[in-house]
Amino acid sequence: MEMDKDYERKCYELAYLIFPDVDETVEDLEIKYPERNTLKETAIVTRIAPSPTGFMHTGSLYQAMVHKKLSTQSEGIYYLRVEDTDQKREVPGSVKMFTEELGYFGLTPDEGVIAENKEIGDYGPYTQSKRKDIYRICAKHLVEKGLAYPCFCTTEMIDKTRQMQEANKVVPGYYGVYAKCRNISIDESIDRVKKGERFILRFRSNGSHMRKIAFNDEGRGKIEMAENDQDVVILKSDGLPTYHFAHVCDDHFMRTTHVVRGEEWLPSTPIHIDLFNAMGFEHPKYVHTPLIMIKDGNSKRKLSKRKDKESAVSYFIKSGYPAEGVNEYLMTILNSDYEMWKSQNKDKNFMDFEFKLNKMSSAGSLLDMPKLNDLCKEEVAKMSGEEVLNRVLTWSKEYNKDFYDLVAADLDYSRKVFGLERDNVQKIRKDIYKWEDVEDTFRYFFDSIYQKELDEVGYLIKTLPEEKATLTNDVIKTALEEYIAVYNENDTKDEWFARMKEVAEKLGFCVNMKEYKANPDNYVGSIADFSSIVRMAVTNKKNTPDIYSIMQLLGKDTTISRMKDTISKI
Repeated sequence: MEMDKDYERKCYELAYLIFPDVDETVEDLEIKYPERNTLKETAIVTRIAPSPTGFMHTGSLYQAMVHKKLSTQSEGIYYLRVEDTDQKREVPGSVKMFTEELGYFGLTPDEGVIAENKEIGDYGPYTQSKRKDIYRICAKHLVEKGLAYPCFCTTEMIDKTRQMQEANKVVPGYYGVYAKCRNISIDESIDRVKKGERFILRFRSNGSHMRKIAFNDEGRGKIEMAENDQDVVILKSDGLPTYHFAHVCDDHFMRTTHVVRGEEWLPSTPIHIDLFNAMGFEHPKYVHTPLIMIKDGNSKRKLSKRKDKESAVSYFIKSGYPAEGVNEYLMTILNSDYEMWKSQNKDKNFMDFEFKLNKMSSAGSLLDMPKLNDLCKEEVAKMSGEEVLNRVLTWSKEYNKDFYDLVAADLDYSRKVFGLERDNVQKIRKDIYKWEDVEDTFRYFFDSIYQKELDEVGYLIKTLPEEKATLTNDVIKTALEEYIAVYNENDTKDEWFARMKEVAEKLGFCVNMKEYKANPDNYVGSIADFSSIVRMAVTNKKNTPDIYSIMQLLGKDTTISRMKDTISKI
């Protein structure tokens, strides 16, 4: 915007009145925070920028994966910036939580805030409340150019204007005839500032909603929207910037090349481009990720902080979801060709995959919990028993101390439990998709938990007569008594099964399943029924992995003691 000399002089006077202590200029900042020439030309610099106002949303983790992939595969930089300008809503401990949760999923930034009260990198401070001087330098620059002005409107005046706009069904905001302080003469502005009137600083937009602006979204392609015509607030009365202005100053001087954010920020992009242009900065490339949706009956809706526990990253950590499984799942909803690639590269993980922005969906991504659980099961099944033990110890020490103490009390025994395989082929661990399931899955291996379940639930074996009338209490007792008499812990699996069949046949059970299915009325039950009696007596479970292996691990004394206790309780 062209200014005559007198107006230009008065703009400088106004700028000095508002910022009397600001001596540095935008040019000084350009020197202090130069282009990242140490990176190759195609390197991508991106950031995650949470506000410390509560828990980290699953959508932020989703975006952090995009940051990590883009920066890593381009040999660039991914940094964390804390956007704490809304200090009234700040929740203590949020920054510590953010950094720890990103670390859990292997998404620790290369630069910026890497822990509470710890920053690394040459483009800081990386916490907005510590960057106040930078924002004031940039705001002064806009005032000097006549592109920012003090607004003396009170909250009550703004609210009244908004109510009038809503009543007249016009677009709400501070623009055009509704921008009351925009057309105050600069002499009046200078006079009112000198008198000490309270004000905020607004951007003077020269856009028009009647004109279109076009920009390229790296995931969605060319987008056309109405130009910005809003005179948005850039500095609040406390001297801190709004999101809009901080975004422009921070991403320019941190030399961000790609801004990855949720699609809810898409309508704000014309404002941001307008501000970048006013500052004389080239705007970064934008990537707007789709919302994460969740099923709600027969429809879908946005994942809600208030309604859905899955909206918090902490839910997955506290539940003990393995990071590998969650990462794999998020990548399947981020890139449409990931699953095909994974099916051809089963021994690789998502960091080996070439992420493509143009393969991102523009529609909402559905959070499919059953699919997530299945992927987590696959990841746990790949782990050795030793690794599962270590993961369970790490998780339970934080979230289930009683179970931790139990598992840690005899590590050699626990190592055997978590190393157990089903039928010597399929791992028992394949049934687990989060570490909080482990206690329930393996409870019968730990006598104190087993006894507690019996006290709370009772003996499930008592339900057998209801399921199959021929399996009376007398049949169950006799089956256990006869089996106890011949049980030999030194038997091989084949010998063990042969001995079981011998007792079963003696008591009228059919040991040939084909014959039993053909003539079920001729028998008390099948060998499978006999095995169920033993299984339920030993584990108080209807379904378990290989009962032979379980009995071997429990030992003869515990195995026989549990069968005798069952007999006494029937």
